[in-house]
Amino acid sequence: MNGKTRDILTYTLGFALAAVLTAIAFGAVLADLPRATSVPVVGLAAIAQVIVQFRLFMHIDLSRQKREDLHLILFTCLIIAIMVGGSVWILYDQATRMM
Repeated sequence: MNGKTRDILTYTLGFALAAVLTAIAFGAVLADLPRATSVPVVGLAAIAQVIVQFRLFMHIDLSRQKREDLHLILFTCLIIAIMVGGSVWILYDQATRMM
């Protein structure tokens, strides 16, 4: 199997998995499941979606040569988490002071 055929199969598999994981998340919400069930299902589907995106579309794995890319992505996620967490913290504090 040549490289082009393998890439097409990888992208097709990635698309199929992404579509299935998205359908699972939508299905959990549309099925009107209890909140204690739907939130973990959506969360697990989101984590699996990130793994599928990293591995099959961005070709990020744990090999030695790709580790720098993984570190860059993880650092970016950390910065985004700090920004979002700080914003939520500030907005929550403002909301409690308004009451």
